[in-house]
Amino acid sequence: MVARDRAELRAALVTLDQRPGAHPRSAAEDDAGPARASSRHDRPVRAVVMTMGALHEGHASLLRAARAQADQVVATIFVNPLQFGAGEDLDRYPRTLAADLAVCAREGVDVVFAPKAIHDPPPLVQLSAGPLGAVLEGASRPGHFDGMLTLVGTMLHLVHPDLAFFGRKDAQQLVCIRRMVADLAFDVTVIGVETAREPDGLARSSRNVYLTPVQRTDALALSRALAAGVAASGAGAPAVLAAAGAVLAAADGVAVDYLELASPEDLGPVRSGPALLLVAARVGTTRLIDNISLILPTDAQGA
Repeated sequence: MVARDRAELRAALVTLDQRPGAHPRSAAEDDAGPARASSRHDRPVRAVVMTMGALHEGHASLLRAARAQADQVVATIFVNPLQFGAGEDLDRYPRTLAADLAVCAREGVDVVFAPKAIHDPPPLVQLSAGPLGAVLEGASRPGHFDGMLTLVGTMLHLVHPDLAFFGRKDAQQLVCIRRMVADLAFDVTVIGVETAREPDGLARSSRNVYLTPVQRTDALALSRALAAGVAASGAGAPAVLAAAGAVLAAADGVAVDYLELASPEDLGPVRSGPALLLVAARVGTTRLIDNISLILPTDAQGA
């Protein structure tokens, strides 16, 4: 089923719950988180995968993860204008709805919500990512995470999922969503799915289509840098940044925006234990991000 507006989405979800063997959700479940939580044992589990379209194998892996853990899978396809800043690629962001619907059908999605607009007119009230949205990507793209959270929060209210699946490639996005869900008491479980990569290591992204063949080769420096950082992690944080930085410095056609180590919990500074190594760079006119998890030593060598 494909829904193009909120009314069609509501109708599609009702139809989904009326399938043979499904225990319909009550009005209380749709309107109150605690009521939904208390009744999960006797009704289908619903999952959502939110996308901006231009679906690739990374999105397909999210849909498969959702399909494996839920009875009902809803995919959303919407290029969110709230998370694009002035001069960014909102207008040229790839829109491939027919192909996207084919991917969803192949992966067994029950409902595709592909609206023309979510907030029309634009909302007067938006969510704020707070300090989580002011660092890393947020420093380069002010307001990006506020717009993203506003859209994600709205989608969660519209779809009423039990599970929400997001890729770990957008690590800062995942941290922000998890904190929003925890801090604002959304009744949903957020599940991160490993980054999908091309055979040569390039993180899959809808923006990869912008790259020329030469630029695509240059872009491999990002994943090589992360691998070098992981290899050096036993020597501590400075060694990680030095090893990854050396790879990027030697790369042709790569303009680094940031290379940082951050806490996977709050994106703050980290010197030991679990950490994220994050990189953003421009290859030609295309801005790419990537990250990897690693463990920093706790002894004096890594301090």
